[in-house]
Amino acid sequence: MNRTVAVAGAGSIGVAFSVLFAKAGFQVRLWDALPGACDRALAEVLVRLELLNEYGLLDESPQTVAARISTFDVLVEALKGAELVQECVPEKLEIKREVFQQLGAYSEPTAVLASSSSAIAASEFATATPARDRVLIGHPGNPPYLIPVIEVVPSPLTASDVVDRATEIYRAAGLKPVLVRKELEGFIFNRLQGAVLREAYCLVRDGIASVDDIDEVMRSGLGRRWTFIGPFETSDLNTRGGSESHAEKMGPAYERMGAERGQHDPWTHDLVADVVEQRRNILPLEEWDARVRWRDEQLMKFLQRFKVELAEDQPHPATSSSGH
Repeated sequence: MNRTVAVAGAGSIGVAFSVLFAKAGFQVRLWDALPGACDRALAEVLVRLELLNEYGLLDESPQTVAARISTFDVLVEALKGAELVQECVPEKLEIKREVFQQLGAYSEPTAVLASSSSAIAASEFATATPARDRVLIGHPGNPPYLIPVIEVVPSPLTASDVVDRATEIYRAAGLKPVLVRKELEGFIFNRLQGAVLREAYCLVRDGIASVDDIDEVMRSGLGRRWTFIGPFETSDLNTRGGSESHAEKMGPAYERMGAERGQHDPWTHDLVADVVEQRRNILPLEEWDARVRWRDEQLMKFLQRFKVELAEDQPHPATSSSGH
């Protein structure tokens, strides 16, 4: 592979994207405006690559992967030859506008200009450059070399071929792009995360449970299923008859819980029908039993591995302290 990307910003997300792209075989051109930032980033890159190698997650040596990353003090130089520029500067609108003005002026004419923004929509800073049709959001999970989902969020100004190119590049880097069809603050990732956090804070506020007990419900409950299936598939598999049956049984209760928090968003007949249709296109009801068995087997594999890892972490009786 002889493909090149630029990473604008050498903080934690810039480091993580550098690891991701270099690991996938891309040449990475890393830039930061702060003196010494790139040197610190390269040191951190090597630490992360060595850890990946320790867990058998590298196909090459850490030094070979790290050698694909070049650093630049001048942004114009860093942008040369890059088919995608991944902006990783702080989450401040004025900074993003300034950076994208420069990216639009000095990047390759066909380069995708992607922001790692966690909540700010692309249309809020894309207008800073005439290259606004090449600007979109590429919001990763953190760190992207371990959490492969990336949200691709075009603005109304983004050209459709730019969305296609961004999606192809991210897939080539081993990511799983998800297209967010409309701009909204927080996109999908942080909207879902925020919904859980808002309820968690309310439960603490109302004296329902402690912080650790709420985390335990996630660790030992919801989180285990959500490791390999999402909320729609979870509810679809939880009730015989699938999503339609689940919505009939649980919809009213969820509506009351939402209204209690001041959020009245009932699952209307049309909305449920849309969800059911999408789920049945993914999983016909005649395959429901087999998928439930698959879900249970995934949980069993998780428990089997978790049990082994717990046992390995325990001190051996012969080597543990006797207390004398």
